[in-house]
Amino acid sequence: MTQLERRLGPIDAAAIVVSNVIGGGIFFVPILVAGLVPDARVMLLVWLGGGMLAFFGAMAYAELAALRPRSGGEYVYLTEAYGPLAGFFTGWTSFVAGFSGAMAASSLALAMYLGRFVPWAGDATALVTVPIPLVPLVVSRRALVALAVLALLTLVHARGLGPGRRVQDALAAAKILALVVFAAAGFAFGTGSAARLVAGTGMVTASGIVGAFIPVMFTYSGWNAASYVAEEVRTPGRNVPLALGLGTLVVIALYMALNALNVFAMPMTALASAPGDRLVDAVAERLFGFATANLVAAFTIVSIAASVSAMVLAGPRVYFAMARDGVFPSGAARVHSRFRVPVAAIVAQSVWSGVLVLSGSLAQLVSYTGFTLVLFNLLAVAAVFVLRRRIPDAERPFRAWGYPWAPALFVAAAAVMLVNELWRSRGTALAGLAVIAAGLPVFWLTRRRPPQTGGDR
Repeated sequence: MTQLERRLGPIDAAAIVVSNVIGGGIFFVPILVAGLVPDARVMLLVWLGGGMLAFFGAMAYAELAALRPRSGGEYVYLTEAYGPLAGFFTGWTSFVAGFSGAMAASSLALAMYLGRFVPWAGDATALVTVPIPLVPLVVSRRALVALAVLALLTLVHARGLGPGRRVQDALAAAKILALVVFAAAGFAFGTGSAARLVAGTGMVTASGIVGAFIPVMFTYSGWNAASYVAEEVRTPGRNVPLALGLGTLVVIALYMALNALNVFAMPMTALASAPGDRLVDAVAERLFGFATANLVAAFTIVSIAASVSAMVLAGPRVYFAMARDGVFPSGAARVHSRFRVPVAAIVAQSVWSGVLVLSGSLAQLVSYTGFTLVLFNLLAVAAVFVLRRRIPDAERPFRAWGYPWAPALFVAAAAVMLVNELWRSRGTALAGLAVIAAGLPVFWLTRRRPPQTGGDR
């Protein structure tokens, strides 16, 4: 069986977007941006500009998802626009690090924050080391907690979209509510200054603005999450674009509120020098006169759990689509007869993520593939131009807003980011391409079998 059920509504899919985007980045990236752009007005404009670029990208994905409402996101779009190898590379990246690596890093971070309440949960002391050549696996209490988080959320999502979407919606709602309450209480009752919102403390340069956009765009990454589950969304021609647009706009509003609150609470110089792991504590202490370490830790646990849950849900749909097309091991294309989800793909992703939890190479692997993730976003948005030229008469239930200027602006901005990364970290970018190229044997071995039926319906 290779058919999935359409059980997700637009709010369910939008919750996946919000959970995928809002992770830990918003709690330390503002420090980096304030250092690069020492003017509150310009800094807020950079955050707004990054949000608009994310929205332009989301609208391009919305057109593609409505045109081809299948599981897999950019795997589907790159395959149709550029051929099966391009599609395979983006799916391979998702499996190797894009989803699995991010899940591993997030689950370890969750265990660290849990350590504030249960000290042993954050203990990274090695208990057992498995001496595998080149990449030894290290078991610690922190790693065991991270593995337990992965196992629990894998079990939830393997039991079908019913329990999976309920957990996902609840975690996303808790995350949004906590951020809204914190921002509203800060502005209403906190000790701050609105004058700081229009104050500058240093010279703003063009290179500083370009440099600031890079971490901002990484903080917005995940705006495309609803496209991965398009095959399970009811009336996808209407609801997937709605979910992508709504989810991205919610994130923009929350990010703008939080960044404005940061500046309201402290001058730009203080923001730029705030401790990277205690930004929210520092803001709360200035607003309310006391630190909120435990409250922040509790919120962060919920926030990270929502992100991991969204990735456990979205990622396997890519491998499912690849396996159905004959470019990934065939087991990933099987849909459970009762739960109607790709259980094998869900389990495979979490198993590999668990290996990364135990591996000391996690940080390097994730950093290596950051370059290629931006590259694939660029190629997917550019696919709008390719497919409009190639199949101009195809039915398009949704057309990207602002075409051609909005998607062209996204492509140009992503290209600047890639060139900047090649210039600043050429070795890391090339290493990322090497990791992706390592998937070629899998591509050649699996593509020999015919694709399975299923997909658009």
